[in-house]
Amino acid sequence: MSAASSIEYSEKYADDMNEYRHVILPKELAKQLPTKRLLSEAEWRGIGVQQSRGWQHYAIHRPEPHILLFRRPLGTDPQTGRVDPAMEAQAREEYKNQFGIPRK
Repeated sequence: MSAASSIEYSEKYADDMNEYRHVILPKELAKQLPTKRLLSEAEWRGIGVQQSRGWQHYAIHRPEPHILLFRRPLGTDPQTGRVDPAMEAQAREEYKNQFGIPRK
């Protein structure tokens, strides 16, 4: 089994600005990565991480460097990686409804 086939993906979760997910790499694969900087899209795709467009590696969790943390703005079109205003408004409304945030 290749290291890329052992990569695990979380479900997506969100706040009122972004959606998030984390990706768990096999520790052997993670040992080959830089530890003091974030990965570019070309780098994380190059090691076998597969996800739709628009995701950004945004943080390093020092206690567990084999877990990559990703985010993208709510309403990002997964085909283009760009924020679609209509999709953004819909995603924000869904977030408000899910968490019972009163409308202004």
